Amino acid sequence: MALLQMQRIYIYALKKDRKQILELLQRRGVVEVRKMLKEDKVFSRSDYSTVRQSLEKNIAIADESLAVLNNYVKEDHSLLASLQGRKELPVEAYDSFKEKYMPTIDKAKRIIELTKYIAECRAELSKLQTQVEIIKPWVNLDIPLNFKGTKYTAGFIGTLPRPYTAEEIYERLAQYMPLDVNIISASRDQTCIFVLCLKDHKDKVYEILREMDFALPSLSIDIPPAEKLIQLDQQMEDIQIQIDASIDEMVSYDEYRSDLKFLRDYDTMRLEKYEVLETLLQSKNVFIVTGFIPKKDGASLQEELTAKFTAYVEFEEPKKKDDVPVLYKNNGFSAPLESVVNSYSPPGKGEVDPTMVMSLFYYALFGLMLSDAGYGLLMVIACGVGLIKFRDTIEESMRKTLKMYLYCGIATIFWGIMFSSYFGDIIDIVAKIYFGATDLPIIPPLWFYPVEKPMLMLTFSMAVGLLHLLTGLGMKGYQLIRRKDIKGFIYDVVFWYAILISSAILLLSMKMVTDILGISPNIPDTAVDAAKIAFVAAALGIVLTNGRESRNPFKRFLKGLYALYGLSGYLSDVLSYSRLLALGLATGIIGTVVNQMASMLAKGVVGTIFFIIIVVVGHLLNMAINLLGAYVHTNRLQYVEFFGKFYEGGGNIFKPFSIKTKYYKIKESS
Repeated sequence: MALLQMQRIYIYALKKDRKQILELLQRRGVVEVRKMLKEDKVFSRSDYSTVRQSLEKNIAIADESLAVLNNYVKEDHSLLASLQGRKELPVEAYDSFKEKYMPTIDKAKRIIELTKYIAECRAELSKLQTQVEIIKPWVNLDIPLNFKGTKYTAGFIGTLPRPYTAEEIYERLAQYMPLDVNIISASRDQTCIFVLCLKDHKDKVYEILREMDFALPSLSIDIPPAEKLIQLDQQMEDIQIQIDASIDEMVSYDEYRSDLKFLRDYDTMRLEKYEVLETLLQSKNVFIVTGFIPKKDGASLQEELTAKFTAYVEFEEPKKKDDVPVLYKNNGFSAPLESVVNSYSPPGKGEVDPTMVMSLFYYALFGLMLSDAGYGLLMVIACGVGLIKFRDTIEESMRKTLKMYLYCGIATIFWGIMFSSYFGDIIDIVAKIYFGATDLPIIPPLWFYPVEKPMLMLTFSMAVGLLHLLTGLGMKGYQLIRRKDIKGFIYDVVFWYAILISSAILLLSMKMVTDILGISPNIPDTAVDAAKIAFVAAALGIVLTNGRESRNPFKRFLKGLYALYGLSGYLSDVLSYSRLLALGLATGIIGTVVNQMASMLAKGVVGTIFFIIIVVVGHLLNMAINLLGAYVHTNRLQYVEFFGKFYEGGGNIFKPFSIKTKYYKIKESS
């Protein structure tokens, strides 16, 4: 439940060493730079917005070029690739990249230009293909599509919306003979025709054709269609050659992918540096860095700076008004759950870090909801292999994620053994079908079968929930004691402990309740009497003290009554832990159903193959669905029920000036 102690840091150094000092601070990553001093006549801050915009533009260009390049030359983005982490490079690689900087930007821009050019060519190709489709029905026409007639004749070239024969068309135009009707092509949807008539009959013929829904071609060309098709084919061939050449050039840039990635990281580091530069106070010859640093890192950084540069480093305890950043200090068991706490909110000022206490319940509750030893074993193997195989390259965030699911898997194995769930009842099914076993179960539960005793499981779930809530209330008490608020501890914690524990004892002393739960606690009468006295005393204490901030006695009393009504909220919170029963049963029942379905086909070689397929696919789906459910509902129990009793959050995570790269990490030379 500890957070690393922070202190203010002030670094005063010569401006000529600014670049080297900032790069050293960035590589060390232990100082969160903040504006702590005001400008005056000597020291002022500079505006680097133009430089930042340029760097942001270059980062966007690098990202876009890499995305474009990946469309043409695929890169490995598998889970194993993500476990490998960022590639490690020496600091000399950063220093020497200056020579490649502009050429790499030019390559990135060229990649973007190429993809735009390829897109334009493909659009033109599509346009030409459309023209080809329009002209194809007219390929047998040996005159241009825009032919209108001669000195004494009128020509009509167009389409009718359904199949027509020449005889049908002649019949409609018979009164305007002589004329010539040619069917150029016909399909189910249209008939392409060429009609030639005397110029005197032009308007009448056109009027009849319009009544037949005659339409002119959507494309007008001044050469025969066959010749136009040849031209279009040649244009399409030329464009395709240009596209292929552009793609070949695009693919050739794959050898510069690492440079493009480094460009992205290089300017990201520079952008971070310029953002920090805007916070610095600077004079003609001196600059000042101010911010926060973990106390444990202060001495070593001070020693390094003063040894390498003409600099003075000063430390100071945080002030009450300071928004001190949060940096966790947890052991390997609890640290993986820091991201879960951050998803809710980092600890606020004066609050304790809940990660360690939360982790004890988190893993246990997750395991209870999944509660299958087979699924837990798969989680442990997968996470263990990832942690061991990639121990030298894996990113810290991924390492913590794998460790979290490793511990969740261990808890799942434990509860699976307690309830005898190994991929559902697959052991019994296999033993019965293939080995003729009759003495089942092969592996009995160490405790009980939740499906056979659901009320016992419900009782246990609510007992775990009550313990979880009381622990949250205890955390509140711990925080009040740290603040030396003894009255608040008694009024807001002790009284609630008394009323909750006494309520549980009184409920368990009722035969109706014990019959429903199927338990026999045999609580002594003296304990019941003591619980009654404690309940009344605690209730009175809550009513009389929970409105103490109000001066009006009547309002204070009403607020106290309302606070006592909060007891019903605790009851609903305890009942919400029934999800432990629901999700645990769901995992086991679905697994058993999958096994039963598979067992129906387990006859002969073919049946065995189907049996294996159904079991593997069914359990993978069941595991995936219930893993998600266990994760979501475990988080919900922490955020709503547990944190709701003592935790507000609102803090800010420690964000040091560091190397926040995507593809590479810089290592100091040894």
